[in-house]
Amino acid sequence: MMHDLLKMADLNKEEILDILNLAMQLKYETKNGIAHKHLAGQTLGMIFQKASTRTRVSFETGMYQLGGQALFLSSRDLQIGRGEPVEDTARVLSRYLDGIMIRTFAQKEVEDLAEYASIPIINGLTDYCHPCQVLADLQTIREFKGGFDGLKMCYIGDGNNMANSLIVGGLTVGMKVSVACPEGYHPDAQVLDFAKPYGDTFKLTDNVLEAAKDADVLFTDVWASMGQEGEAEKRKIAFKGYQINDEVMDVAAKDAMVQHCLPAHREEEITAKVFEAHANEIFEEAENRLHAQKAVMVKLMQKK
Repeated sequence: MMHDLLKMADLNKEEILDILNLAMQLKYETKNGIAHKHLAGQTLGMIFQKASTRTRVSFETGMYQLGGQALFLSSRDLQIGRGEPVEDTARVLSRYLDGIMIRTFAQKEVEDLAEYASIPIINGLTDYCHPCQVLADLQTIREFKGGFDGLKMCYIGDGNNMANSLIVGGLTVGMKVSVACPEGYHPDAQVLDFAKPYGDTFKLTDNVLEAAKDADVLFTDVWASMGQEGEAEKRKIAFKGYQINDEVMDVAAKDAMVQHCLPAHREEEITAKVFEAHANEIFEEAENRLHAQKAVMVKLMQKK
């Protein structure tokens, strides 16, 4: 039984499907005004060392809908931002809160928090991975495609936290996964090791059209993630051609869907034309952050 959600590799296929089933149930109840106060009286602490739109709003709203409350804790507000060891922060907050969501830079900080906390820890994003986003992505794929069997997922762009989590999540639920990244911007070595036993089910290439061929779902992300703004011009050169555009859509499956974790930089990693043609799928994906995260919180925080 899971105690924390630190990375996608923490979850097996059964656990992912269990979360997605609950997410769909909670989505239905939300849409139909059916109360689901599973976390009544509970408090989630939200530690933000990286700013966010979707993460903050979806977790805060989700806790409210589940009958609890969320506390926004920026690194400016916490002693952790002034040098208090993470293990002390973890032990103190465990005595006040029922769960912690943290959005930060280093994966080690999340892992250390989980080691010393006695309450569930949820990774809201690190430089290494973004499990909550990918659970929402998988929920959206299942809604639009009916399942995962026989599907091919393709990711184009930077081998960043999104690529890392999509590779693990896609392979775990049984999809073929292809990734197109330029040399020097490959996914994390740990993730590539995870993919090795999957053989031909996983493909890493620098050829965008080869990766996108017959893909049922296409993913991309910004070329320069938060904290990499100083590399923006260098990355524009490196990622030239790593774009979801008409040429890519032409080689993908006829009914291919497009996903983007947002924010999107139109005419960089995706053209405005393709983005708008698939806006319904992309914003359903954004909405599903709310429902997938509510499911994670219920699974981790509901008193048994």
